[in-house]
Amino acid sequence: MKTIALEQAAAMIPDGASLMIGGFMGVGTPEHLVDALVARRTGGLTVIANDTALPGVGIGKLITAGLVRRAVVSHIGLNPETQQRMLDGKLEVELVPQGTLIERIRAGGYGLGGILTATGVGTVVEHGKQTVVLDGRTFLVEPALRADVALVSAFLADYLGNLTYALTARNFNPVIATAADLVIVEADNIVPTGVIAPDHVVTPGPLVDYVVAH
Repeated sequence: MKTIALEQAAAMIPDGASLMIGGFMGVGTPEHLVDALVARRTGGLTVIANDTALPGVGIGKLITAGLVRRAVVSHIGLNPETQQRMLDGKLEVELVPQGTLIERIRAGGYGLGGILTATGVGTVVEHGKQTVVLDGRTFLVEPALRADVALVSAFLADYLGNLTYALTARNFNPVIATAADLVIVEADNIVPTGVIAPDHVVTPGPLVDYVVAH
């Protein structure tokens, strides 16, 4: 794990990258990293996240700037800009039930090919998807999700990259940290190794590539 400047972190993300971004309606989203991407005008992005928050908040900033080509989310948040861009054909949105979304990400992190879920069976969600019958029940086959980069927000990071999270900011962040080729962390506080007790570590250092000092 290396500690790098915010600008260096943003420069590692090319146009057209797929990003997993932590947060729920902006809570637990790495705001400074998002701001840096907006400043660099990094575009054509695929964003995999719970939602697109609000205009001016979290992922909503990327939407407003027109930098997102595709969003894989459980809902669009309270963001009318996402809705308008979707209706105008400027933004592709894949809506995924929240439990299915996080489990697809978890499967990607654990090296699985996908998951089986009964959610969506018998609805429009089933259209075009493979199904499996087990013990008389029908399940949809949902593929695992991975991304080029995960942008993670943590409360504490030490100099080995061990992470802890604050309250509800521990939403998508620990799971997306397992499911990307490159993991960049924005931490509220960077502390010496040993300050975080081993049994308080949520995301272990070997999963983390870079921690942003800002």
